[in-house]
Amino acid sequence: MTHPFLDLAPLSAARFASIEDRVARLLHTGQDVLIMQGEALLPLEGAIRAAAGPGTTALNVITGPYGQTFGNWLRDCGAEVIDLAVPFHTAVTAEQIRAALAERPEIDFVSLVHAEAATGNTNPVAEIGPVVREHGALFYLDAVASVGAEPVLVDAWGVDLCVIGAQKAMGGPAGVSAVSVSERAWARMAANPRAPRRSYLSLLDWKERWIDGGRTALPHAPAQLEMLALEACLERIEAQGLDAVMARHARAAAATRAGALALGGGLEPYVHDAADAAPVATTLRAPAGTDAAELVARALESDPALPVSAGGGALAKEMIRVNHYGPDATPATVRGALVALGQALAERGLTVDVAAALGAADVAGR
Repeated sequence: MTHPFLDLAPLSAARFASIEDRVARLLHTGQDVLIMQGEALLPLEGAIRAAAGPGTTALNVITGPYGQTFGNWLRDCGAEVIDLAVPFHTAVTAEQIRAALAERPEIDFVSLVHAEAATGNTNPVAEIGPVVREHGALFYLDAVASVGAEPVLVDAWGVDLCVIGAQKAMGGPAGVSAVSVSERAWARMAANPRAPRRSYLSLLDWKERWIDGGRTALPHAPAQLEMLALEACLERIEAQGLDAVMARHARAAAATRAGALALGGGLEPYVHDAADAAPVATTLRAPAGTDAAELVARALESDPALPVSAGGGALAKEMIRVNHYGPDATPATVRGALVALGQALAERGLTVDVAAALGAADVAGR
């Protein structure tokens, strides 16, 4: 079997480093940035296991399923974990963070998801970051879903570990991801005897073999096609302008929310306050007496390619998610989702107004 992609010259260390530099600019950071050779769960877990261990007291904010996962990893590392859980239809506030830190002054690690695509909320990191920094805790942020859809300002917000993936709002590959690491975070890792070493999870291995060596020799063969896809994705964002890409997501979110409200049939936004709603995906509460997964299945009969899904796990019966991110952050996607959901609701005998929904979406998405 032959294919032109299989005959490419090996990716050089200089090319790899240049892609890392572009990611750093996207995150507005002067920190070290590592591109990891795997999906974002790799650096998400690797960063926690490197920076946390026995003696760590972590405040773990739960606004969706990923926050729950982080708490499990932290406990597995031997950290004492204080969970701050808020209802999934809202967002955590800086004052809630401040109160939790004041109650437990020994907290030295804070983990937070910026935007929870699974629940459709987004947390005000610009307000939370200064609170965490004032307390002196290490700040770990999952920005996988938010990057490209809303601002991610690592240095301005005082984020010590920021993990991103390209497969959502950036419209790029899922097979590579990145993490920015502050000097404080590197020092914490170096002092942690349980930090992974000689492991695929190890950030310290990458630092010693790649960064400390001047980024001149890659520690192993890179995922070449995924790296080139990431480079193309970054080039596209730079050409369009990050502000324009974010604005496109904001318009899609506003249009979806307005259209769902105008559609009727008992469909309503899952996240109550529009200010708490993530621009990467809009979650909707299925009407009483209906099953969200069933409605989604009916909606997809008309167009299986629509980025509409039911919530995960326990949310499958009540939540519908419209994933308007990356190439799907467009008016056409929003209109298609509203039409399909309107048809599914009408088939259940519910009264809907598709024309009103499309009109409201057009106005809100301008």
